[in-house]
Amino acid sequence: MKISTKGRYGLTVMIELARKYGAGPISLKSIAEDKGLSAHYLEQLAAPLRNAGLVKSVRGAYGGYVLAKVPHEITAGDIIRVLEGPITPVEGIEEEEAAQQALWMQIRDVVKDVLDTTTLEDLIKNDDQEQQKEYMFYI
Repeated sequence: MKISTKGRYGLTVMIELARKYGAGPISLKSIAEDKGLSAHYLEQLAAPLRNAGLVKSVRGAYGGYVLAKVPHEITAGDIIRVLEGPITPVEGIEEEEAAQQALWMQIRDVVKDVLDTTTLEDLIKNDDQEQQKEYMFYI
């Protein structure tokens, strides 16, 4: 299973919205500029996230996007499934030998478990801890 830029950038957008949760709408343009990404591409990713009920759009001069749920209620798996489709390491798994089928299913289950138990809040906490470690290293 390979996660494309759709999944990676979509996760980036969601993490940034989670970081600023409660601060009002955030424009995708500001996220794009901050992260060096295409604002047009991020707009394309926002539509399926909105349709899935993960984000809400706010119109107007001070519009943008906000999370539709609190950060601890949205998992990486929610986001990846919306943007990438089902989580499967191998296509046509049902056509494989039993031994291989069991291996692919085990890999799928482990990946699903990690994605489904990692929330946006967890990702933010992990990132904050890593940044603190880097800061401490330079002191």
